Amino acid sequence: MRKSLAIIALAGVAALTLSGCNPRGAAVGGGGAESEEAAAQVDDVSIIVPADPGGGWDQTGRAVSAVLTDEDLVGTAAVTNIGGAGGTVGLASLANEKDPYTLMVTGLVMVGAVETNAAENRIEDTTPIARLTEEPLVVVVPADSEYQTLQDLVDAVVADGQSVTITGGSAGGADHILAGLLLEEAGLDGAGITEKLNYIPNAGGGEAVSLLLGNNAAAGISGVGEFAEYVESGDLRALAVSSDEPARLLPDTPTMIDEGFDITYTNWRGLLAPGGISDADAEGLVNLVTEMHESAAWQEALETNGWTDAFLTGDEFSTFVDENVTDVTSTLKNIGLVS
Repeated sequence: MRKSLAIIALAGVAALTLSGCNPRGAAVGGGGAESEEAAAQVDDVSIIVPADPGGGWDQTGRAVSAVLTDEDLVGTAAVTNIGGAGGTVGLASLANEKDPYTLMVTGLVMVGAVETNAAENRIEDTTPIARLTEEPLVVVVPADSEYQTLQDLVDAVVADGQSVTITGGSAGGADHILAGLLLEEAGLDGAGITEKLNYIPNAGGGEAVSLLLGNNAAAGISGVGEFAEYVESGDLRALAVSSDEPARLLPDTPTMIDEGFDITYTNWRGLLAPGGISDADAEGLVNLVTEMHESAAWQEALETNGWTDAFLTGDEFSTFVDENVTDVTSTLKNIGLVS
């Protein structure tokens, strides 16, 4: 059976949408639910990027800010970077946020980091607003690397263990999980993966690039959008992408399936608001983000960054998040990243 955490719309959620209930206590728009209060008018927002500058979350947060302000959907949309621990430092900041019109970038990386860091604050305690995008990951090596194929790299990790370093995003995040899945495909169990895998986590995509360009890591894993320009410049070589078809930004790079690894795996990103906000405030934010999503400027941002549109709001997104937490926790246990 193909190992896949690809982000898909969940079947059967229409009934949940019609119930008008958000399991986190806020009925939100975009899923057909009717709120008891009229949706709030949102004039300004604050955006938390729970990572250092330079990575996929930062790209997403700044793209959202630019479209919201350039399209005059809000007056201001200031971005603040609060990096650390796979986004859980930013999640803790959101938990203490008093302004209901605060949006935090989130995604698959944070789901895993909450588990691996045993974080006190959890995504389930926030108000989900929208899933925005999904993006395949890519495995890269320095241009002069001895590893010519993905099989070469995985074989080296199996044979030489900790001497072969792989870098990427935060511990327990999407990049780390994919490294574990590759070794699982190579026949290792959870204990074997823990013994062999030497994974160097980073708070932002820029740090991983620096390690690779300095030949201080044998390979890197991240979203296609974070490595594409370095592959195009010839500084890095792409070995494989994790989507079931070639990635738009790296059309000549084979998929992992092409390379003999039965894996499809895509990273999603979206927006959360503080937990416990009113129905009207939640619906106002959903309406705002929906208007942004429908704009030509956002569609251009998707194309420029090589992101796949995966828009989902309301109770459908809440249900998706709950399902994703369950799935990721199970995967982390299977590959030995959490007990």
